Amino acid sequence: MRILAIGDVVGSQGCDYLRDCLPKIKREYHPDFVIVNGENSAVGNGIIPKSAQHIFTSGADAITLGNHALRRPEIADYLDENEFVIRPCNYHRSAPGNGSVILERGKSRVAVINLQGTVYLDNNTNPFDAIDAEIEKVKANGASIIVVDFHAEASGEKKGMGFYLDGRVSAIFGTHTHVQTSDEQILPNGTAYITDIGMTGPYYSVLGVTPELAIQKMKTNLPVRFENPDGPCTMEGVVIDINESNGRAENIERFRV
Repeated sequence: MRILAIGDVVGSQGCDYLRDCLPKIKREYHPDFVIVNGENSAVGNGIIPKSAQHIFTSGADAITLGNHALRRPEIADYLDENEFVIRPCNYHRSAPGNGSVILERGKSRVAVINLQGTVYLDNNTNPFDAIDAEIEKVKANGASIIVVDFHAEASGEKKGMGFYLDGRVSAIFGTHTHVQTSDEQILPNGTAYITDIGMTGPYYSVLGVTPELAIQKMKTNLPVRFENPDGPCTMEGVVIDINESNGRAENIERFRV
């Protein structure tokens, strides 16, 4: 089983670049499933039905989100209607949508779980407690392979979660920081791990934002309307190979286009 995971898509520039590059990447790696983080895919931030549909028609099988999941109110009904767009499972129970989805290929049932960290982010339900419950839920629904998108700020929280889940899930990859890390590895008990898979969006930017605007915000600490610059883009992510007989990861490889 081969899983392709793509880092946070940023704005219309990221959406367009995803559409340009994903078909080529799929021809190169031949993944069984494609997971795309789309929480910043709308112009401004957040996700809207139009940007979600763009990601799906570009070749994604599931869309994961993060701390901007509910930023745009127009996404609420869509989250309830489309099971393949998931928001963090440790959101309050009143939140629209679901925290996991099961994808099927032949006899294999692959669960994708979205989880959000709480260090330097919103004070949601403790992610360590929440993931235990979500793993039980997807296993009860027949999932033999489990992949987790951990949308978190702190690298320590991400690494701790990786070891907490080692041997219990097939793979855990980090999102949110928009900076691809070089620490991809197979943990001792067979779980593929990377702290952050990066982003899809403007290359000459500060996490996808026009540099001058990001600097202005950091320098003045006053409100600034962020914009995403035009120009060259990058698409970053990982390819993970999983043994279907035991659910353990055999390889993880990062890429950048």
